[in-house]
Amino acid sequence: MDSLRFFLVRRRVLFLLLLVASAVGTSRAREAQPLPPVATAVAGKAGSSSRRAPERHGLSLDFYAKSCPAVDQIVANVTAARFRDFPAAGPGVLRLLHHDCFVEGCDASILIAPTADVAGGAAASPPKVERDMEENKYLPQDAFDTVEMAKAAVESKCPGIVSCADVLALAARDYVQLAGGPFYPVKKGRKDSKVSLAGKVRGSLPHANSTVDELLRVFAAKGLDAGDLVALSGAHTVGFAHCVHVLGRIYDFRGTRRPDPLMDARLVKALRMSCPSSGGSSRVVVPFDVSTPFQFDHAYYANLQARLGLLASDQALFLDARTRPIVEELAADKARFFQAFVASMDRMGSIRIKKGKKGEVRKVCSQHLL
Repeated sequence: MDSLRFFLVRRRVLFLLLLVASAVGTSRAREAQPLPPVATAVAGKAGSSSRRAPERHGLSLDFYAKSCPAVDQIVANVTAARFRDFPAAGPGVLRLLHHDCFVEGCDASILIAPTADVAGGAAASPPKVERDMEENKYLPQDAFDTVEMAKAAVESKCPGIVSCADVLALAARDYVQLAGGPFYPVKKGRKDSKVSLAGKVRGSLPHANSTVDELLRVFAAKGLDAGDLVALSGAHTVGFAHCVHVLGRIYDFRGTRRPDPLMDARLVKALRMSCPSSGGSSRVVVPFDVSTPFQFDHAYYANLQARLGLLASDQALFLDARTRPIVEELAADKARFFQAFVASMDRMGSIRIKKGKKGEVRKVCSQHLL
């Protein structure tokens, strides 16, 4: 079933790419196109000058050197098999890590599954978890399944030792490399959160239509700056977005009943063929990167220069004076992007780490310890 679903997604994506390529031209996705002058902005208000260092609690590369020395390889074996059978799960795991770390820190709280209501009515209903929130509605089940499979493999060799939070961080790294991105060492030693609360999600995650001001505020609250924002947004060089996140841009931008004038018109046309204004399947997806959607590279930034950014929040990075120079730098040099991405992933992976009695090590990532 996974293979069939991936085949159907890939066929739809390739059709979209053919439409875009025939209209825009392959070289255009590598060239900066004229855009309206960017507004003058005072860099630093929500950028580097207000940056706070993420809370760090002694993560280390050799945390499991004695207790579970083969943990990296165990997780890698699972992710390699999953990538072979259903590579679309990879970008989903990256999204899980981001959605986890930005809500109360990197503690696997996003992995806790909703609990079914029990008898007794609303008064007895369990509290909602992070996965119940609209912001997490489209996180793919295949990504959750991948982490559960990797954790089960680790448990079979090192029971009760390795946290789900560390397994998630390792799986995300593996998928980056499998898709052609950089391999980087992952520091370990996180504990899993003892709670997952839906109320902590609101305001902690960016949205598809977020402005750069809003994005910088969200990142600054996590101790991350404009450089981290642009580098981590580069994860959109792989993966897909549901049509619901682009309908406004291609049909009714800011209530004008017209598409976003800063999206290439031919991309608008291609997207409309996949995403009808109404009645379309909520499961239909379109690629973030219309150039190389299955390859972890720096084409995402060149696409922004060419008005081929899928989400308004993506395209905004090239329109704002604070982030445009970073986009241009990373568009020009894949090695520089890889370097910046690895550094930012390390910083993000260190946000609000749980240690000691403040956390737990779950045996099943979707369930708290009993």
